[in-house]
Amino acid sequence: MNNAPLLSSGGIIFMGIYLGSLILIGFLGRIKRKEDSLSDFYLAGRNMGFFVLFLTLYATQYSGNTIVGYAGRAYREGYTVLVTVAFMMSVIGGYLLFAPKLYRLSRKLKFITVGDYIQHRYNSRVLTVIAVILLILALGNFILTNLKAIGHIVEASTGGQIPFVYGVLALSLIMVIYETLGGLRSVAWTDVIQGVILLLGCALIFIAIEYQYGGLTKTAEYFVTTNPQTWAPPTWEEKRLWLSTLLIVLFGISIYPQAIQRIYAAKDERTLKRSLQVMVFMPLVTTFFIVVIGIVGSTQMPGLSRDGSEQITLILLSDIAKNIPGIELVIILFITAAVAAIMSTVDSALLAISSLFTQDLYRPLKPNSSQHHLTYMGKLFSWVIMAVMAYLAIQLPQTIWRLMEIKLEILCQVAPAILLGLNIKNLHKRAVLSGLIVGVIVTFTIMFGDWEGILESDRPWGFHAGLWGLAANLATIGIVSILLNSGTSSRTKMLRD
Repeated sequence: MNNAPLLSSGGIIFMGIYLGSLILIGFLGRIKRKEDSLSDFYLAGRNMGFFVLFLTLYATQYSGNTIVGYAGRAYREGYTVLVTVAFMMSVIGGYLLFAPKLYRLSRKLKFITVGDYIQHRYNSRVLTVIAVILLILALGNFILTNLKAIGHIVEASTGGQIPFVYGVLALSLIMVIYETLGGLRSVAWTDVIQGVILLLGCALIFIAIEYQYGGLTKTAEYFVTTNPQTWAPPTWEEKRLWLSTLLIVLFGISIYPQAIQRIYAAKDERTLKRSLQVMVFMPLVTTFFIVVIGIVGSTQMPGLSRDGSEQITLILLSDIAKNIPGIELVIILFITAAVAAIMSTVDSALLAISSLFTQDLYRPLKPNSSQHHLTYMGKLFSWVIMAVMAYLAIQLPQTIWRLMEIKLEILCQVAPAILLGLNIKNLHKRAVLSGLIVGVIVTFTIMFGDWEGILESDRPWGFHAGLWGLAANLATIGIVSILLNSGTSSRTKMLRD
């Protein structure tokens, strides 16, 4: 890889101004708050219109996983990764299964977090606490993947002058500062800017790569000549893996706590539905573009290591910069877009962690605490989580894609409590709690079995550990529900007799 910095002094100044503006927006959000309450801080007054809601959903959903993880995976695996476009479209189907109904409940009962719904629906502190802890673990993993991505971007864009470690630490500090200043109001305002930059950045780099390297047409010709096996139909094992990934994406991403915060914050139900309808098309101009970049990169820069493949977008930009005069503005915009995508995701995850910890774990222990004190404790917890995640991002070797899969596999275990709870009236809390515990045990048993070498793979027969856990979860809910209903019927019959 060419170690020349992608950003000139002008680009670095632009990036500095951008980062400074985020902290400024954090201060503006703090000034504009209407009251010092959890509802105002975490849900921005429940008054998000279509434009802001759509862009904050978009900027939150497309992150470092998209910019770095998808391109790296496409570099390593080729055309099959185009299926991720369908995966991301399926997420909106997941939202539409429950979002309108959950929105109406949140409006009526003033929910702030996912945990509020679970506690209201099942009236079980044990179930709520376990679900919230799992959500916090998944969000921590979400932050971890994006910190790894931002470290790669900073290192590559500065030609190694700012190492991966320093990039992670510096930008982590900036993010946690502006997130704790303004809450969701500031986060949503920054997302508007970040969403526009992300969309423009993905489109412009796609056009530049099409122009420089011939895009998919020349790439296809290259594979036909050098590796005809690329065009072979997928094996049954690959098809099973696709189905498995589709399901964990559908049930995992759709219950992102930060996305559910935005569902709660919508101005009205019509605004929420319109935003989700437009979101269906965004994978075509985001995920697709990034995957194509990774595929093209595999023909132009072959032989990269696993870590190198996760920087393929920036490597191609560096190469293009030597051949296309005036490309610097596109490079600056794309790098800014990548940083924007990551920051919009991390600040949202931090805010969600803060709300889950404060509302669902801390507040029940301190029921007489003031709103000011609760908000302060949530912010403090955000700082602790960010410090831990920055350390892990520096230390852990896993690829960004694999870390994302682990996060989704954890989230899948909480999905039945939400999706079934909203659609099955007589679902019992003991059935849901039993299913959640069994699902988590199965998921982590398979994961740890693979890590310790006890099992050959964490995807037995091509299905993710989390999907096996989800199957066990649902089966347990079904069995326990039948037993409980049978027991209730027997007692009722005895009383009648």
